[in-house]
Formats: sequence, structure tokens, C-alpha cells
Amino acid sequence: MVPAEDGETTNSDALLRPPEQGHGADPGLTKTRRRQGSPARKLAQTRKIKDKKDFKETENPEEAARRHKEQELKPLYKELLYTVAHRHGKPATKEIHTDDQLYHYIQQAFNMTDEEHKSLLRKVQETQSPAYGLMVTVKEAKGILGKDISGFSDPYCILTILHNEKEKSTRKAMAKAKKAVVKDAASEKEIFQTDIKKQTLNPKWDETFVLEFEDMADASLHVEMWDKDEELSLVQKLEDIRSNLHGLARMIKDAKKEKGEDDFLGRIVLKLENLHCIEDRWYTLEPCTETYPDRGKCHLQLKFIHKERDETLSAGRSAYVNYCGILQQFVQAYISKQQGNGSWKGDLCEEGTALLEFYATQNDLSPFLQDLGKWVAYSKLYQSLEVDSTVLFQQLTSIEYHWDQQELPYQQTQELGDSLHGFLQYGLCLVAKYRDIFLPKPTSTPRLQTLLRVMVQICKTRAFQKLNPAQFELHVEVTDAVKTGTKEWFNIKKGLHQPMTKDLSEIVSALSKLITEVKEDIRISKDMWNRVFVSAVQLDVFTVVYQILDSLLAVEMRETLAQVEKQMEQSLANSLFPVYLSLQDIHKEKAFLQKRTNLLQLTNFHECFREALPYWLNKAFSTTMERVEKAVEVDKLQPLQGGSVPIKHSSSAVDLAACLQPIAKLWDQLAWPDPEEGFMLMVKLTEDMCKISSTYCQMLKQRVKKLSETSDPGSAINMLCVVVNDLEHLRSVLTKLPGQLNWAGLRERTRLVITDTQFQNTLPSQLQHTQAALTREIRSAMETLGRQLNTDIEAYVRNMATRHRLPSKSTEDAVVPLMRYLEKELQYMNENLVQENFNGLLTPLWNSSLKILHQVSTQEGGNLVYFQRLDHTLQCLEQCFHADGNGLPLETLHTEEYKVVRAHLTQNALNSRQLIEKFLERKVYQQKVLSGDKYGAVTLITCYKRNDQKLHVEVLNASNLIPLDSNGASDPFVQLSLEPRHNFPEVEPRSTKIKSCDLNPLFEEGFEFMVSLEQCQAPGASLVVTVLDHDTLRSDDFEGEAFLSLRAIPGVGGIDTSPAQIRLPLMHPKPNSDNYLKLLEARRDDREAQSFVKLRRQREKKSQEA
Repeated sequence: MVPAEDGETTNSDALLRPPEQGHGADPGLTKTRRRQGSPARKLAQTRKIKDKKDFKETENPEEAARRHKEQELKPLYKELLYTVAHRHGKPATKEIHTDDQLYHYIQQAFNMTDEEHKSLLRKVQETQSPAYGLMVTVKEAKGILGKDISGFSDPYCILTILHNEKEKSTRKAMAKAKKAVVKDAASEKEIFQTDIKKQTLNPKWDETFVLEFEDMADASLHVEMWDKDEELSLVQKLEDIRSNLHGLARMIKDAKKEKGEDDFLGRIVLKLENLHCIEDRWYTLEPCTETYPDRGKCHLQLKFIHKERDETLSAGRSAYVNYCGILQQFVQAYISKQQGNGSWKGDLCEEGTALLEFYATQNDLSPFLQDLGKWVAYSKLYQSLEVDSTVLFQQLTSIEYHWDQQELPYQQTQELGDSLHGFLQYGLCLVAKYRDIFLPKPTSTPRLQTLLRVMVQICKTRAFQKLNPAQFELHVEVTDAVKTGTKEWFNIKKGLHQPMTKDLSEIVSALSKLITEVKEDIRISKDMWNRVFVSAVQLDVFTVVYQILDSLLAVEMRETLAQVEKQMEQSLANSLFPVYLSLQDIHKEKAFLQKRTNLLQLTNFHECFREALPYWLNKAFSTTMERVEKAVEVDKLQPLQGGSVPIKHSSSAVDLAACLQPIAKLWDQLAWPDPEEGFMLMVKLTEDMCKISSTYCQMLKQRVKKLSETSDPGSAINMLCVVVNDLEHLRSVLTKLPGQLNWAGLRERTRLVITDTQFQNTLPSQLQHTQAALTREIRSAMETLGRQLNTDIEAYVRNMATRHRLPSKSTEDAVVPLMRYLEKELQYMNENLVQENFNGLLTPLWNSSLKILHQVSTQEGGNLVYFQRLDHTLQCLEQCFHADGNGLPLETLHTEEYKVVRAHLTQNALNSRQLIEKFLERKVYQQKVLSGDKYGAVTLITCYKRNDQKLHVEVLNASNLIPLDSNGASDPFVQLSLEPRHNFPEVEPRSTKIKSCDLNPLFEEGFEFMVSLEQCQAPGASLVVTVLDHDTLRSDDFEGEAFLSLRAIPGVGGIDTSPAQIRLPLMHPKPNSDNYLKLLEARRDDREAQSFVKLRRQREKKSQEA
């Protein structure tokens, strides 16, 4: 630390200076100073004065040290030797030290040789011994006895020092033991008496006496308390008796006493050899008899002093000055031994503490003077040694306590005022240079905080407010010191980074280094120093520092960039980019400013960098393009080896994403404040990234083409899969681009200058165009992959369905080769394609497979086994592409084409009987949905008797039949048959009687069919009701038919067997309208099918729908 000027120079100042600064002080500097200007400038002036003085009085350091020892240290040394030789009382330390131990400590602390010690000790022993004294202060008493008639006493104390022999002889000379000892044992001049306090049991004296003694061996301090007895008039005594009955007993007792004899209240006897140097305590008043054992307590303050002391020891210096010098010497010695153990926290070894106590008590230095000496010594040591600020706190607290208790001498009062003011000035100097003195470390910030708190405490003390009447606003002074120090720090840093030449790149580099220093200083001020200043002096130092550096840096930046104007080139622009970023970081810190009155100078700093902006964009684009080209050149188009999650794209895709990231980061780094210019900047960045993406796509196509020329087909397909994955990865990167670049935030910023249409037609349009191009490339590559698969699938299907191979394998075995092939290929694609591309491959592949099945099923002949294989193939393909929910969803699989192919194959894969059953089920459905009775209707009563296994059918009537005879009527009858015939081979058709010339015949005929329940519940089991017109000469005419599912008859579909009546409208079949009949008709080798078809065709010929 650097010493500062500390006001008035006294003898104590000389003792407190290091040897090389102990002489030659200018008396003109002793005047009390008013605050002038900056503390930093004041300190500089002081330094100049001292430098000039030291230059004039230069001398040999050894000679200066010798003279300092002779004139300053040896007198103090003799004072301490004298103190030890004539000490009395015990020190407050735990350990009691011998004289030799104390001599040894003094010798070490003052760095004296043995010869010097012996020589000085002899001189001390030859000096005159002091006059010993015990200073006794009788403060007060409480709870004493009331000896007067009123119940109170008129107490006073008498004091003296007696030796045991004298006390014993006095007692022996007395014929009768008396309470008084002091009055009879000592002469009047050796007895001291306090004032008499009237009518009280708690007297207060606060009187001090000095009792001399020569030898403390067997000596005791005697303090006796008496009640002054004064003779009262008869009237006063009667008044006391009337007011207090206790007074009667008191009067009787007083009558027995001798006239004018005082009453004994108690005594205190203390052996001197048991006392400490200083005693301050309450003592119990002891009785002479046990009549009144509890006699109260008395408060005494005791101190061993020297009434007269040899004045030749220290050349007439005052005891206060010597005390300050001894204290500083002890502290310096203690600190020198504790080097490397941190700052001194006010501790001294027990020997030093004891010696200071002995010296202070012997010379009767008040606690106020002792604390003043400690403050002066410690505050000066703080400027040259590592002294903890808490030590100063303690002394300030003590001075504040004593200020109203005791008045200082004029010289010491002035010294205190100068010391407080000088320390404030020195503290302000340290505050101005806090960056250099208090390094930004956890160990340094508490030191600065404590220093500031000490300065605050100084300004709060009554001593400073009285001794420094001039206005001293610490907050303003600290603010000025910080401002001045910040400017000086900036200029120093500016000088350190001053360019050596006028080269523009070197000038920009110097500016960049300066800005980096400023940015770090602002950061530290915000994160570290601000808490210190706010907590100590309520100063937002971050705001003060920021505003100063903002203005200084703005001037420096504009001056530097003015030199660069119109000379911009790529290299120079590159060196300006870090400058821009650092300025931006500094400008962002403005959000933490607490008070901002004026516009900051760096507010529009970006305007100075408009000329460099295109170069930055070009640098980012060219650098990214070069990295992409290198990434593609070294790409082997092989999937990267990943961890638990497989990576299916190649190295260039990863590199591309990493390459695009800096461009996106550039947008965040620039954070261009002008919204319209920011929009154009975003357009340029997006355009560059889209251009890089398109170029990367073309590079990949050329790369895979080149590598495929020397690779086998399997490797070529693998590389093509990797390329597709790379493009998909790129597409996903571009999809995230609006979020990464915060287009939403940009839209809000530009809403007042850019319309929604302009915004959408620019940024999203660019990105969508690039994404569409990538989608086309991915689709083209997927088509290339799927083309070979489609060819192979078609070959497998045709090979499986070839006619000459039909008998060789079962339906399940015939599909195995195709499914193995698909499983292998799809597994390969799944492993080598990302999920999006794999799903994109599955969908067209599924659609192609449906087309293949449809084409093959329509081109080949209608063999049942053939269609069964195709139908089974379709089912297997559906399971394969769905993959239990892991592949394509069922909604995607079940397209309209799938439904057509599925229906076609399902129908063709049925056998003839199944087709007949399907035909009958369709007829039953048509019967249910038929409305109206265009061709008439027939009414039946049906039921099934499960116990008898009989189907009962009663034909009630027919109605609204169409006339088929020439006479306009018909001869109807009803024919009942159970279909299909393969389910009811033994059941013959039954017919009702013929009703002539009746269009609404009434039959009322019942029939029973012996059939089992299983037959009735078989697929397609139906009751076919045919109404015919009987003709004698030719075949019967067809009136109509109706179909009733046997499951709908009571007793078949449920347990209820109650007969039910049902009315069935008659139908006429439409010729060649049923697919089932067409399929049956195509099976010419199947007699059963042909027979069924023949019957149905005959009905169609007779149908009115023909």
C-alpha cells in the first residue's frame, strides 16, 4: 500500500514512520486541510513533495537506520526496561511473565544486540526509582446499612495503605477491640476521605485518590465506610420519632454512644500483591461483628501508577507519544514473524500486551488516549503493512464510546481530527485504484468492503463531525474517486495497447484489445464490485463505471473506425468482427443499469460497421461452402457408427448441419437493431443457407454416381440409401431453421415496416422452394430404390401363379419365396433408411404391389387354386407392410384400389359351394332391403321345432300377383325348396295346390321338412319361395321368387319357437348382374356350379327384368 498524507505532524508521527521517512518533515504540512479536488491528485502532490524532500536529504540507508535506532528506538527501549524494573500488579494476560522473559521479548522486538541490551539496562538501573502510587477511584456503593433514626445514613469513606506489622501493633495497643483501624493506625496525612453523602443507602462519589507506598510486600489497601453522626436538636429528634417508630430504637442506641462518634458501616481490605495493574469491580463491605453480616457493596477502580518517573529516559517525550511508538514497534515485530499468514487482525503476543498494559497504567494513560494511540498507529500501519480493516473498526468504536466520556487534550484532539481526515483521503486514493490494489478475488473483496465500511464509520463518528466542520459527503467523494480512477485506468490501458505503427490492422487490433479489457472490467464491476459498493456506501458502482467507460469507449471507437472508412477489405472486416461482438456484449449490459439520465454513447454503435457487414456475410458463406465441399469430398457415403441409437446418415450430413449452424449463429451474434435492415439481413442469410443446401444436394448426387461406378450393386444401393438419409437429414435441419433464426420474433419487430405478404413471399417462400427441391430429389431416389423391388415382386408373383406350377406346392408354400425376399429387402431398407424415408418407400411399394396383383389376377385364367394363392399373397403382403403396427397404418394400406383387389381375389378364391352360399346370402340381403310389391307378395307362417328337428312352413296366401295368362289372370301355385342343394341333398322341393284364375290366391297349406339345426344354421341356408303360373301345354310361367334366411325363422336363430308370420315381396332377377354367377359360370368343369348357373339363367330368362 502507498502511504498518504495524514494531517498534522507530531512527535508521534516521527515515531510511527519507517526509518527512511522519520526525519525532515515539513512543518508547513501540519495545518488541518480542507477537502481539495481529487484524492488521487492530492496523493500525487504529496508524493511529489516527499520525493523532492528525499532527493535533497539523500543519505546512506545504514546511517539513517543507525540514527533512527539511537534517536527513536533506544529511548523507547529504556522506557520499557524501566517499566519492567518498576512494575507492580498483575497484568490481564493469562500467563505471568518473569522479568527475564519480558526483557527477552523487548530485545527481540527492538532488534537489540546483547551488548546494547546490557548497556541500556545498566543505564536504567542507575536512574532514579519512581514514586509508586495506587490510584483509587471510589465510584459508588449500594445496599449499605441505615444507621440514622430516619433509616438512612450519611456515608463517607476513608482510605489508606497499611503494612501488616503496623496494623497488628495498632490492634495490640488497643485495650478493647474497636471497629476503627485506619484512624488509629495511620497519620492524618496518610488517610484520604471522600465527601459525605447525606441520607442515602446508595451513595455515589466518583472521587479519585492517589495513595503512595514504597513497598507493596505485606501492604494492604484499607477502605472503611462510616456514617457521619451529627448532633440534632430536641425538636428534630421528636419529629423523627413521630415519623418513624424505628427512630426510637435508634435514639436509645445513640444515647449509649459517646457524643460525636460516627457509626461503622463496613470495610474492604485488599492486599496489594494480589491486585492487577487495573482493577474495576464491586467489593463486598465486610463487618467487624456478625450483628449485620450483609452491609452492601462498594465499587472501586484501582490502578498502580508512577507519581514521579525519571524524565531522562526518552528525552522529555510525553508518555502518549512513547506509548504510540512502543505499540507500533510491537505490531511491526509481530507482523514480521507472521509473514505469509494473511493480514494482521489486531493480535499481539502476551508479553507485548502485558508490557503495553504496564506502561499505560504506570503513566496513567486513560483508555481514551490508549485507544487514540492505537487508532493512529493502526491507521498508519494500514498504509504500509497488511492490517485487517476490522482492527480499525474496533478502535473507531472505542473512540466513539470515549468521546462523550472524557475530553482529550488539544494536541491529541487535533491529531485525531487529522488522522481521521487523512485516513479518508488515503481510503479515497485506494478506492480510485481499487482495480489494481484489490484484485477481483474472493479474498480481496472483503478487504475493500471493510475499508469502505471503515470510511463510513469515520464519517458517522461524532469526533469527525465536530473536528471536520466542512461538508464531507462520502457518497459524492467515493463517486468522484471511482470516476477519476476509471478514467485513469482507461487511459493507462489505452496507452498499453497503443499501436506501434499506423497500419490499419494493428490499429483495429489495439482497439479490440482495449474493448476486451473494458468488457471484462464492466463484467467484474457488475458481478463483484457492485455488491461491495452498494452494501458499504449505497453506491451503484456498475452504473458509474459503465457510463464513464461508455463515453470514453464511444469516442475511441469512432476515432478508430473513421481511419478505416473507405479502406475496407475482407481481412480488415474480419478483424472488426470481434470488435463488434465485444461492443455488443458491453451494450447488452445496459439492461442492468439502475439510473440512466442521458442517452448512452454506444446506443447506435452498429452504424459504424455497415461497411463491414457485407464482408462478414460473404466470409460466412464462403467459409461454409468450402467446409461443405471438403466434407463431401471425404464422405464415403457410409452410415456413421453410433452408440445405442443408430446413425443412418453419413459424415457429410453431420458436417453440413454443423456448417450451417455458424450462419444461424451469425444472426444471433449480429442482433442488428434496425428492423428493416435486419429483415434484409435475414433474407440474405436464408438465401445463402438455401443455396448451400441445394449445392450440397448436387454434390451428393455426383459423389454417389462416382462411387457407384466402381462398386457392386449391393454397395451402390447402400450408398443410395445413405444419400436419401442425408437429404432427409438436411430437410429436417431446414425445417428447424425458422425456429433457430426466430422468424416469429423478427416478424414482430418488422410488423410496422414489412407487410405480411412481403414477409411470407420472401422468407418462407425461399425455404419452401428449397424444401420442395429436396423432396423431389428424395422421391426420385426412392423411386430408383423401389423400381428394382417392384420388378422382383412382379417376377415372384407371376412365377408363383404360373399354371404349370400350381399342383407342385400348397398355397402357403407358394408364397414363401416372395415373403422371404420382401422380409430380407425391407429389413435391409429399414436398417439403412431413416424412418421417414423408409415409410416413404413402403407406401409406393405397397401401391405397386396392389397393381401387380390386380394385373396378374386379370391376365391369367380363372383357376381356383391360382386365385387362392393370390388372395393369400395379398393377406401376407398386408401383414408384412403393417408389421403389427410398426409399418404402414391400416388407413394407408386400405386404399380404394386395395378394396377392389381384395374383393376380386376374395371372390375368385372361393369354391363353387362357397360362391353359391355367397349368392344366396346376397339374395337374402336384397330381400331385406326390397320395398314395395311390384310383382306381388307371399305370406308364410314358419317355425323350427328343435325337439323334432322339423322345419314347419305354412303357405297362407299370395297377393297382387301379375297376370300371366291371356285372360288377364293366372293359375298360381307356390314351390318351396331349401338351398343350397349341397347342404340339403335329401330334401325335395314341395309345392302347394294350383289355384285357378286367381291373382290373390288363398292356400293355407302346411309343410314340414326334416332338417337338423346345424343344416339350418349353415352359411347361406335359405328357404326359396317360388310362385309359378301353371300352364298345361307348356312350361310354367315365373310369377316371382322370395328368399328367407333359415336363421331368421323362430327356433333356429333363437330359443323362441313360436310360429311367426312373414310377408315376403316377390323379386325378379336381373340378367347377368351377379358376379357370383359369372364366377360360377366360368368354372365349366364343375357340374354343380354349372347346374346351379343353368337354373338361375332360366329364371333370368323368365324374369320381367329381362
